[in-house]
Amino acid sequence: MSYQLRREEVLDGDQLKAMLEESPARAAQAILIAAREGVLDAQALLGQILLDGQGIEQDQPLAVRWFDIAARGGHLMARNMLGRCHEHGWGCTADAAVAAVHYRLAAEQGLDWAMYNYANLLATGRGVSEDQKQALSLYRRAAESGHAKSMNLLGRYLEEGRHCPVDPVAAVNWYRCSALGGDFRGQFSYAAVLAEEGNIDAALGWLHKALAGGNINFLRVSSESLLGARHPQIRAMAQPYRQRLAELASHLI
Repeated sequence: MSYQLRREEVLDGDQLKAMLEESPARAAQAILIAAREGVLDAQALLGQILLDGQGIEQDQPLAVRWFDIAARGGHLMARNMLGRCHEHGWGCTADAAVAAVHYRLAAEQGLDWAMYNYANLLATGRGVSEDQKQALSLYRRAAESGHAKSMNLLGRYLEEGRHCPVDPVAAVNWYRCSALGGDFRGQFSYAAVLAEEGNIDAALGWLHKALAGGNINFLRVSSESLLGARHPQIRAMAQPYRQRLAELASHLI
């Protein structure tokens, strides 16, 4: 028997997120009602579940419409997700310039994910003119607000002295913070530092964490990188990385 939610039972964003973890199909009903009643978090959540097909039939163009509705209401993550959709062509034509506009608007209002995404476009010159200094500034702002992926990239700038003074101590600290924050690239970066210091056991521990969370692109690049490691225990990690890469790739066929 399906659960039917009445209008007077409209839930707030936190309640809807909790329900989504427990029962996606039931949550989708509640999210739809709340979204239609104007709950911003629900409108953004509806966009996300439509994008992912979680508890509801996947409909990416409709997801874009709901992200737009929520963004116009002031929901910053929905604005960021509009940028993601336009960057990757999810439910709309891919257009990095349009994505950059949405990222910038959300970044200017302090959303760390938007700072990170806008910085990525600036760093690569996609949709905007390349501006490494502005990208670095955004990565730093996002990192200082607790964004783990930005922490890793800030560490890279500091390690390499790209558009800033070389600061290996600060770089290692940001890698460590990124690793502790759960970013698989940060975990890999911190593992590399530990391996160079001769702390092989700790490095292997972080490499295993990165392996568990890494995506296809990361695993492809990092498995090749591991083959050139000085320490045999670190080089040996290339094989499980390749195995995991093959597993993930097989799901895409």
